Amino acid sequence: MKSRSILLPALALASCAGQPSAERPNVIVILADDLGCGDLSALGCEVLHTPNLDRLCAQGLNLTNGHAAAPTSTPSRYSLMTGFYPWRNSDAEVLTGDANLLIADGQPTLAGMMRQAGYATGAVGKWHLGLGRGPIDWNRPISPSPADVGFDYSFIMAATVDRVPTVYVENGGVVGLDASDPLEVSYTANFPGEPTALTNPEMLRLKPSMGHSCSIINGIPRIGFMRGGHSACWVDEEMADEFLARAKGFIDDNRDRPFFLYYGLHQPHVPRVPHTRFAGKSGMGARGDAILEADWCVGELMRHLGESGLADNTIVIFTSDNGPVLDDGYVDQARELWGDVSPAQPYRGGKYSLFDGGTHVPFFVRWPGHIRPGRSDALVCQMDLFASLAGLLGQPVPEGLDSRNTLDAFLGRSPQGRDEIVYGSMGRLTYRHGDWQLIPPFEGPAVDATDIETGNSDAWALYDLNTDVSQRTDLAAEYPEKVSAMRARLNEIIRGHYEFLTFSGRRVRPEAK
Repeated sequence: MKSRSILLPALALASCAGQPSAERPNVIVILADDLGCGDLSALGCEVLHTPNLDRLCAQGLNLTNGHAAAPTSTPSRYSLMTGFYPWRNSDAEVLTGDANLLIADGQPTLAGMMRQAGYATGAVGKWHLGLGRGPIDWNRPISPSPADVGFDYSFIMAATVDRVPTVYVENGGVVGLDASDPLEVSYTANFPGEPTALTNPEMLRLKPSMGHSCSIINGIPRIGFMRGGHSACWVDEEMADEFLARAKGFIDDNRDRPFFLYYGLHQPHVPRVPHTRFAGKSGMGARGDAILEADWCVGELMRHLGESGLADNTIVIFTSDNGPVLDDGYVDQARELWGDVSPAQPYRGGKYSLFDGGTHVPFFVRWPGHIRPGRSDALVCQMDLFASLAGLLGQPVPEGLDSRNTLDAFLGRSPQGRDEIVYGSMGRLTYRHGDWQLIPPFEGPAVDATDIETGNSDAWALYDLNTDVSQRTDLAAEYPEKVSAMRARLNEIIRGHYEFLTFSGRRVRPEAK
């Protein structure tokens, strides 16, 4: 039985630690898509050079123990935006392109808090949190939309690059739609006569390796079916430029007041179709080229901030929604070209995984004059940006949030971040306390179709990440009391949402109440 989605229209407010800042810095959160710690030259990648992200890392604080709240996109973005663990919402799973808005009506959000603090708020790029209530008519204004969760302006894609609809949505309306060619979307059945990867493989310029056998847009097969809306379809190669232009425009329109910008990069998520400026430049195939494109986007945004005179009074936070993946559904030679080079290095696993590589992501924070450049090993989570920024701005935080004010860790003022985190969603959770990670037993393959180690096994597993960063030595048998204590604490945290069966040597799985 699934747990109920969270409805919080009437949360009581409690004062958050921290006083209003004398300065009201602009805040930009840049969220990459499927980027790993081993993908950046600043973090040890030897096959790519990412100069702009390296510069951002060098000019700010490199949070070496920074995490997403889940190893997949929608759950981690939900957590960042709401300050809640994603497993508290039974609907927080990887959404289809026609899914309804995951955030409940009236639920507090990071953007809403920033707007309440007097900030102009904007969302540009990947969204993947759903739109509307009930069946979506893409040919009419869509409500609710990002405007209803705190954003004054939005220019987004509904879901992912590999899912229909392949159109931009600006302030709740599809961009460039021709009324004589209405847009229709389905995730249940194809529209009569519409080509798919299965019926018309001759139309493909990029072949699927798994899944991605539905509608063909721009010669690329997607997930889901789509008909019409031809004038509104994006051009994959131009997407980076489109999003960057909107991000710059939002900054220009709001340069005379404090602003909060959520900039969701689409790279290096599949399908990887970067602009021709980057095609073939990395020597590491389309995935490498897409990372170079993402690096360029960050560099151009930072250059624009500098030219606008805003760089010194802007907090720039760069991170990724989850760990990396090589082959996630298209034949683009990622596995072959990357070979033994792990984009999650030095961490085990990657996207979808319960191992540390599923959530351990690049995490940089830059604020000149306030954050001393360097590195910090404090345990931090994207979920805590809500309470931490509220603390910076003297804003109240709703009671009951999982978000914690770890502002001092984000600013490099304290080596202490979170004590514990429960990562995961969709019935697969793992518990981190300090340097120790406990992975419960879960059914399923040890290695999934993407060739990533899932963390699934028949027994509880315990790892000391201080001495074993790559998680090669399971210490559960050596420290049974530690396992017992961490299991008890995990059950305490998730009570009311999941219940673990008493472990008796058999395979068990948490089930939502």
